[in-house]
Amino acid sequence: MSEKTVFSACPHDCPDTCAMLTTVSDGKVVNVRGNPDHPFTQGGLCVKVNDYENRVYSDNRVLTPLRRTGAKGEGKFEPFGWDEALDEISGRWKEIVDRDGPAAILPYSYLGTEGILNGLNVGDAFFNKLGATVAERTFCDSAAITAFFMTCGPTAAVDPESFVHSRYIVLWAINTISNNLHHWPFIAEAQRRGAKVVVVDPVATRTAKQADWHLPIKPGTDAALALGMINVIIAEDLVDHDYVANYTVGYEELKDRAAGFTPDRVAAITGLSAADVRTLAREFATAQPSVIRMGVAIERNASGGNTVRALSCLPGLVGSWRHCGGGILHMPIWAFPMKWDDISRPDLIPEGTPVLNQWRLGPALTGELDRKISSLFVYNSNPAVVAPEQGKVLRGLEREDLFTVVSEHFITDTARYADIVLPATTQLEQFDLMFSWGHLYLTLNEPAIAPRGEAVPNTELFRRLARAMGFDDPYWQRTDEEMAVDALDWSNPALEGIDLDGLRKTGYARLKVGSPDDFVPHREGNFPTPSGKVEFKSSMAAGGNMVLPLFRQGYLAHQPGEPLDPLPDFVPQNESPDTNPDLAARYPLNMISPKSHAFLNSSYGNLGTQLHHAGEQTVTIHPADADARGIAGGSEVRVFNDRGDFHALAEVSEDARPGVVVAPMGYWVKGSRNGATVNAINPPAFADYGNAPTFSDTLVEVAAA
Repeated sequence: MSEKTVFSACPHDCPDTCAMLTTVSDGKVVNVRGNPDHPFTQGGLCVKVNDYENRVYSDNRVLTPLRRTGAKGEGKFEPFGWDEALDEISGRWKEIVDRDGPAAILPYSYLGTEGILNGLNVGDAFFNKLGATVAERTFCDSAAITAFFMTCGPTAAVDPESFVHSRYIVLWAINTISNNLHHWPFIAEAQRRGAKVVVVDPVATRTAKQADWHLPIKPGTDAALALGMINVIIAEDLVDHDYVANYTVGYEELKDRAAGFTPDRVAAITGLSAADVRTLAREFATAQPSVIRMGVAIERNASGGNTVRALSCLPGLVGSWRHCGGGILHMPIWAFPMKWDDISRPDLIPEGTPVLNQWRLGPALTGELDRKISSLFVYNSNPAVVAPEQGKVLRGLEREDLFTVVSEHFITDTARYADIVLPATTQLEQFDLMFSWGHLYLTLNEPAIAPRGEAVPNTELFRRLARAMGFDDPYWQRTDEEMAVDALDWSNPALEGIDLDGLRKTGYARLKVGSPDDFVPHREGNFPTPSGKVEFKSSMAAGGNMVLPLFRQGYLAHQPGEPLDPLPDFVPQNESPDTNPDLAARYPLNMISPKSHAFLNSSYGNLGTQLHHAGEQTVTIHPADADARGIAGGSEVRVFNDRGDFHALAEVSEDARPGVVVAPMGYWVKGSRNGATVNAINPPAFADYGNAPTFSDTLVEVAAA
């Protein structure tokens, strides 16, 4: 028997980016586990990936190219060869280019795989060269990134490991134990040392139940609470005036804006008490170092960008940035010296190429928009589950004149409608480098086994497509290792002493940005903003709305439009009694659809272990709301609004605040009770910044099915 251990890395869109050790015996993976030497992973994996070998060896893996034999949606296919598949794809695309123009081809991808090589941007250069419609991918964090850049700039800001030094920790719109599990030990250690842990969340999550204080805020009102904190801090003179004078701009204007957000007004908006608003503000200002950890759910409402703008002002106001373990943590990804333009090649985009936000896939495929989509190419995503207006998406995918190609591990809800399905490798079958949006380690992923069947990595997929389309640029002739070298600026001080040879010996390396025990990049300002300071009044707002790095097939920024408000404000939800009383009278409950504990978006929604942990689709409803509707726990209910409906099992619990229902997303249409999931009823509207989605601005009614 021959046995070896290979350095691997979790491939998923999660802040933890775990370092894994894969055990291979006689050419077969027998075990995956967390790397115990990695300071952030610390030897543990979550329920999503701790049996990753079962994903690799699932009997349902797609292992050869498949051609559709039945009706779209039936999921009937037959195997055929790669050469035939590439000939058919390239032939159909050349016909479409000649007939409808290259913009009639739409790529659709996100972060089903998060690697630098095989992740979000792997196909950008190919589709830019082709002249396909530019895909704008703002499913997650676009508003938050825009707002954070406007206030603090692209900074790593806080080392997650330095939370052990924090004295006051606010976990805002993040269920750390379910969705950022490996950060929790650092928070728990701070708690053991006497720190107070506060959770701001409409739901009593697993994390909220471990906190010292849970504030069950009304969905979509977070900006008002943050501005109320600013109001109290200024009114009670809890401001660090020295830090404000030296390292911020716009204090007087912020003071004037916050004056309208008195604790009593904020209490009426948020559903919290005025006393709680005051206490949160006082404690955050005085218990130093204080720190806020924002979750991705922070932006999923009409006021999402403004929420992040207001929250990002708080550490500068009270001087939290002076201390190790103080400030606000958003995405440490900005510490990684990525060469985004070299990866995405926006220089290849033909002038005048149209842009389509992937949030509008349904209307684009059903002809509601003024454009023709003749072909759809999907990779690293499952839009039949993750896109809104699910009914429109499925109707569009049924079009016989839509040539759809999907690269996948499994026959997903989207792949069931494909004309051609291409076999993709799992993480254990491919080479990749991983940055992280949750810690400061670069992680290597070596292939543990050869690709199963005829599966190929995304890098090889686009090399093959480029050859089939006649693209002979050297860009598509590079090996994966050459691509890894080209993707980062290895001369940057953050990568000093780090190279691929060294990574092969350890599996990971911490960026050279200082120790977690002395990571204080903004003790004396030095923010990467135009002023070099925290911008309470943003100078970037004059440029209008933005879609920033990562989210397009290139590094594009300002969009045409009116300037943004340079100061944070509160924008009421699109769907609420205040903004739409007639709608609220018919649909009085606010539905939110957070990440599942056992799925990563729709990944693992088809696998036994994770389905066992997740159980069937549920909707959590407060006892008072359940009683008013005659709903018993465990009964089948219909959740609906004007956009559609889905069925779920009722979970009656005070974990949801009155007026709020909670339905985790990620369940597959194929396994649903009525052929629909939560995105059948979620809205298509954008948030205030960055064309972000508004999952949490959803009014519904719940009734017995």
